[in-house]
Amino acid sequence: MPKSNSTFVTEFLFEGFSSFRWQHKLVFFVVFLTLYLLTLSGNVIIVTIIRLDHHLHTPMYFFLSMLSISEICYTVAIIPLMLSGLLNPHQPIATQSCATQLFFYLTFGINNYFLLTVMGYDRYVAICNPLRYSVIMGKRACIQLPSGSLGIGLGMAIVQVTSVFGLPFCDAFVISHFFCDVRPLLKLACTDATVNEIINFVVSVCVLVLPMGLVFISYVLIISTILKIASAEGRKKAFATCASHLTVVIIHYGCASIIYLKPKSQSSLGQDRLISVTYTVITPLLNPAVYSLRNKEVKDALHRAVGHCPCLLNEGRL
Repeated sequence: MPKSNSTFVTEFLFEGFSSFRWQHKLVFFVVFLTLYLLTLSGNVIIVTIIRLDHHLHTPMYFFLSMLSISEICYTVAIIPLMLSGLLNPHQPIATQSCATQLFFYLTFGINNYFLLTVMGYDRYVAICNPLRYSVIMGKRACIQLPSGSLGIGLGMAIVQVTSVFGLPFCDAFVISHFFCDVRPLLKLACTDATVNEIINFVVSVCVLVLPMGLVFISYVLIISTILKIASAEGRKKAFATCASHLTVVIIHYGCASIIYLKPKSQSSLGQDRLISVTYTVITPLLNPAVYSLRNKEVKDALHRAVGHCPCLLNEGRL
């Protein structure tokens, strides 16, 4: 255990849900574990269906599979340690492990935001420039756009982790959160962290406001194009292709913006922790849920997969 005698901290403890009673922690453990398993299985199914069904071998679904893989990595970086903390709240985490968790959390979190932007651009090209869609969203674009998203995530994560762990941590070692995040860590630094907070705000603006702006512009152009479609059926079909993506975008950007873009004076670690549960545990589940329930092509692919599974067919005869 780290000592609070002005020596440098080598381990942290998470405050997490320590104020909750043991019975409540068990309930949360079961709920979060269930959501985690549903998230993993849902995203794995999405990736597998898109990989196996040739009807889904299009840029739109390729980007969706990349988002599902990123969501899997994102949740693996956070939730297992959070579940462990619910059962053993006094388990310390080394500073190196904390830095590693923060790195992967930021990398795949930022990657998710830019992948959603890429998917918005894909919908813009499909609806506003359909005749050139196959040319613009060719194989090269399908490689470069996700690679660029991951590259931005890696770059921003390196900047953030270097900024945070370049600070000295002494005396205080209890993180007021259930995982290693930037703001709770900056509050533990035993030196002035104003510059680091500015860096955190600038990075947050770059990874939230910029993608949100691009998605907003895309949908303004998409909606203006859809409204020009003569047939009501055509407008309905065009809106349907965007509904799932827009739902995920609003929830992803909404939760993150509340935490990372609000003024420091209005910041409450308790409220941030509650919202963090939403976008680390619940939001990743929305990706497979929304795209499976609201997307006809994905549902048809699932039905085809079930219909071609011998074990399920045999069970159906019993």
